[in-house]
Order: sequence, then structure tokens, then C-alpha cells
Amino acid sequence: MTPPEKKDEQSLAFGGQALIEGVMMRSGTHMVMCVRQSEDKIVTETLALNSLTTRFRVLGLPFIRGIIMLFEMMFYGVKGIFFSANVALEEEEEEPFTWKEYLIVIVLVLIMNGFFMVVPFILTNFLNISGVLFNIVESLLRLSLFGLYMYLISRWEEFSRILMYHGAEHKTINAYEAGASMDTETVAKFSRTNPRCGTSFLFLVIVTSIIIFSLIPRTTFYMRIAYRILLIPVIGSISYEILKFSDKHRESSIMQVIMAPGLVFQKLTTKEPDNDMIEVAVKALEEVKKLNQAMQEPAKTENE
Repeated sequence: MTPPEKKDEQSLAFGGQALIEGVMMRSGTHMVMCVRQSEDKIVTETLALNSLTTRFRVLGLPFIRGIIMLFEMMFYGVKGIFFSANVALEEEEEEPFTWKEYLIVIVLVLIMNGFFMVVPFILTNFLNISGVLFNIVESLLRLSLFGLYMYLISRWEEFSRILMYHGAEHKTINAYEAGASMDTETVAKFSRTNPRCGTSFLFLVIVTSIIIFSLIPRTTFYMRIAYRILLIPVIGSISYEILKFSDKHRESSIMQVIMAPGLVFQKLTTKEPDNDMIEVAVKALEEVKKLNQAMQEPAKTENE
């Protein structure tokens, strides 16, 4: 889930991700990973973040920050998966993040680009259509392939548990932003969908790609494939800004309509968690909240 902008006291730029038997919660300065190792033990790991968007002002500008954030979230997401796998398998030592992990990130990007961007384009070419209709059909095929992919892997029992932790992550953030009590029974009553989820981001990518590809003059087959790969950062950055804007104005009826398809699709990418999973998610959020408050205290003291 993409970290939001600060809106009020109950929203301090927290986002998250489901892990193997755990949840990662992230603020602008820290990442906390909580993984259940046994019935009565939750292992917690904290990592200080130093985003390029804060170190270099130009990289924090709108439509540039989105590209950086997407790659950073993928990087830390893979790191979180490796950490949770080690904990879940009860390995005593965690190996350092090596070239193998960097290679995995690159491979994941290539697979995403090759399958979800190029394959739908190739399939649509067989239908002998053109213009905006071509882009709409291509995007629908892309969405269908992703939906089929999510459905198939959700049938895998181990991955099904990750989807349950995904639901626990959403419920916890929703409860926190609503100012509710953070006990598991209260958190369990909240929705397992969230407008900042990557699933909602996917719908924005699809809509944005329809518009952008419609503006590109028709050219050769291979050039059109190249456009679909090379413009991914552009589409992603635009979609990222729309996602942030829609979250900031989530009470707007227009924004609710725009985000509605993504929320519906999250019924597939999340599952109802049990209380033990919610307990892990709450612990991760409480830990990152403490770290966030600790970072704010010195600033308050200086201002006084």
C-alpha cells in the first residue's frame, strides 16, 4: 500500500505490505516488519529509511517522486519477503541483502513488463481493431490476465494466508485512521479494502495507459511494444500522483467513483484475517507509530 500524505493526527503517512506470516508497516522514516514465528512469539525488525526523494529535492518533485517511490517500495518489499521467510522458517541468522536480491527485483520488473504489458498487446493485435477501442480492449485483457493470475495463486494455501495478512494490514490502517481502539476485536470490524492499495493503483495505471497510448501516433508493431515498456515509468508516475490526490480528497463523490473498481477488485487480493493476524498487523503499526513520534519530538522541542 502506498504511504499517504499527512492529512490529520490520525494519518501520519503509514502504509504497509503483507509478508509471509507477517506484516510490514512503513512511515516516511522507518519500516517495521512483524512476523509470527510461533503461537506466542512475534519477531520484530526495524529498518531506518533514507529515501532518495528526501535526500535529493529534485527527486521529490511531483511526477518524479512516483518513479522513485515505486522502485523503493519494490526494493523494500522484496527485503521484507526475505526477512519474513527467514523468520517463518525459524532460521537464526538473516543473510545480508546481496546481489541475488537485487537480481530478483530486476527479474520481477522484467516479468511484470513482459507479461502484463506486452502479452495483452500481442493478443489484441489478433482482433484487427484500432484507435481508442484497441487500447480499451488491450487494458481489459491486461486486467483479466491479472485477475486470473491472482485467482490462481490465491488457491495456493500458503499464498492464501498472505492475502489474509493483506486484509489484516488494511483493517489495521483503516482503524487507525478512523481513530478507533487498536484492540483486535475492534480492528476486525473494519473493511479489508483501502483506496491506497496497489490493487487500486493498478486500475489507475490501466486508465492512464489508455489515455497515453491513445495519444501516440500509430507506428510499427515493434515500436508500439517498445512504447509500452519505455513509458511504464511515465504511466506509473502519473498514476501515483492521481492515487495521492484521490486519497487526499477521498470524501469527494468523483474520487469515490474513480477508486470504486479498485476497491471491488481488492475482494480478490485480500481475505478476511483471523485475530492472530490482526495482532501482528497492529503490533507493526504501533511500533512504526512510536518511531514516527520519536522523530517528531526533537523537531517540536526545537520549534519551542
